[in-house]
Amino acid sequence: MCGIAGVVSSAGVNPELVRDMCEVISHRGPDGEGYHVEPTAVLGMRRLAIIDVGGGQQPVSNENGTVVAVFNGEIYNFPELRRDLLARGHHLTSAGDSECLVHLYEEYGDDLVHRLRGMFAFAIWDRPRQRLLLARDRLGKKPLYWHVGQSSIRFASELKSLLLDPTVPRDVNLVALHHYLTYQYVPAPWSIREGVCKLAPGHLLVWEGGTAEVRRYWQLDSTPRLVTDERAEEERLRELLLEATRIRMVSERPLGAFLSGGIDSSAVVAAMAMQSSERIKTFSIGFEDARFDERSHARSLARHYGTDHHEFVVTPDLLDMLPRLAWYFDEPFADYSAIPSFYVAQLSREHVTVVLNGDGGDECFGGYRRYVLAARSARIPMAPPSVAPALARIGARLARRNSQLLRRRAGRALQYLSQPAPRRHAQLMSSFTAEQKTWLYSESLRSRLREIDSHTLLDDAYLSSKAGTGLGRILDVDVNTYLPGDLLVKVDTTTMAHSLEARSPLLDHALMEWAAGLPVDLKVRGGETKRIFRRAVASWLPDELVTRPKQGFGVPLAAWLRGELRELVFDTLTDHSARTRGYFRPEAVLHLLESHQKGASHSGRIWALLQLELWHRAHERTEARCPAP
Repeated sequence: MCGIAGVVSSAGVNPELVRDMCEVISHRGPDGEGYHVEPTAVLGMRRLAIIDVGGGQQPVSNENGTVVAVFNGEIYNFPELRRDLLARGHHLTSAGDSECLVHLYEEYGDDLVHRLRGMFAFAIWDRPRQRLLLARDRLGKKPLYWHVGQSSIRFASELKSLLLDPTVPRDVNLVALHHYLTYQYVPAPWSIREGVCKLAPGHLLVWEGGTAEVRRYWQLDSTPRLVTDERAEEERLRELLLEATRIRMVSERPLGAFLSGGIDSSAVVAAMAMQSSERIKTFSIGFEDARFDERSHARSLARHYGTDHHEFVVTPDLLDMLPRLAWYFDEPFADYSAIPSFYVAQLSREHVTVVLNGDGGDECFGGYRRYVLAARSARIPMAPPSVAPALARIGARLARRNSQLLRRRAGRALQYLSQPAPRRHAQLMSSFTAEQKTWLYSESLRSRLREIDSHTLLDDAYLSSKAGTGLGRILDVDVNTYLPGDLLVKVDTTTMAHSLEARSPLLDHALMEWAAGLPVDLKVRGGETKRIFRRAVASWLPDELVTRPKQGFGVPLAAWLRGELRELVFDTLTDHSARTRGYFRPEAVLHLLESHQKGASHSGRIWALLQLELWHRAHERTEARCPAP
């Protein structure tokens, strides 16, 4: 694991606290560590060295030590940045990317973020101005938490690190809990701890004169442009993907790729193989249940390019792993694809230190089936305001109480069509609906959260989009919510748990900015998803990988909860600790569990409750150490 931490305070700082905060960040043991110490500021970091392994120690400073930085991530365009800085007269003592930050700050101030191409969370301390700058990359690949106290600010890559400071509150933020049950993750800027915030993707924070100011520096512009030559756009896509992949293959450590068998990871592996003189190492996860197993497709691509391929089969023997997984995630996190992600990272780390993946292809190019549904349902206008509430109530009753699958589906369809476009999307993205949360909550929690509508987060993202169509706006919503809040948290946490660095060529911001301007019908047309992407990479891949439908990184969770995990779930969610937290009505939780055992589909909701309870137990420990396997 690697990360940064620090404290700035006009009342003075205890260096030992920051050293302890950095120690917590290191799960497996770092390649290096460093601290900048002065009376009012202590900045520290733990390093997983990938570039300039021998000389890339941190903190880094300018020539006279007046500007100091700590940094987590990778800057892929650092060779060009170094050349420009040297031409401007700066003196650089290392060969890596970290040192560029302090000199870029000298040249451009806070606008240095616009010069960076990569994934990052960094802190820059300007000693003469007694000014702290925090920044997070455009998409939110690297995390950054912060807390403001009396005349002080604390920051860290991990929430558990901040909590070593006894002045940081440990109370659960109930609004964050409310949002978690809707989305299966806690969206920024909230964190699960009261008074602690996450710096949102594409934002920076300035701490000066005892005041914190947060502002956004980047937002994807989805304004559609005119396209007259689809073939030319396909060629441009291939060029951008090859470049984004090439710059992410720079590493002094062994490098490989996750290979799921889907078109995104297959295209990335193809781009790697076409630009590498060495055999690419690839890693796949599978299941004994054939409905969730994509290994045969991954093998097809591996044979096609002659990769050094490795596989692992996930079984439901998770009793030891689940508490550890809950500890690695600083906040409750209920995307159950974290399980295969954790195992494929563990498998990969036995062979490599850096992996490339296919994350971002679905959001950039329209890969989810829900986008087809959104495009088709857009032709059906929302019911008139006088009728919509009644349709929604009828649909809710059918969906909740009917034992017949077709009638439940009809109920969900009525609920879906009774709402405007952003709320239709919100329904598809929700684990618990507002009605289900009200039914589940204790009376005290219900009264405290009565006025909080979690779906306004998606409403705001939808309304702020510049996309020209409703479907374009929905893709934009996912880029700003689901992608950074769920997918990137999952990948960063599970890979960093094994000191493995994950890089995502399809999330290169130059490629994303180009893709955002494509007319939406080049992404989703009729029943075809990811139209332009499939056509662009078709010549790189075996035919069956281009035409096969998206399967997703799922797990046979419903069967596990009725089988091997049944006892764990019942014991964990109905024991004294769970019942006395005061969040939920015990009889409602028990009803949910028993209903699932009888055949109803509640696996996602039960998993969300289980992960919340496991998170509580993992993080209530007096020492912030990972539970032993």
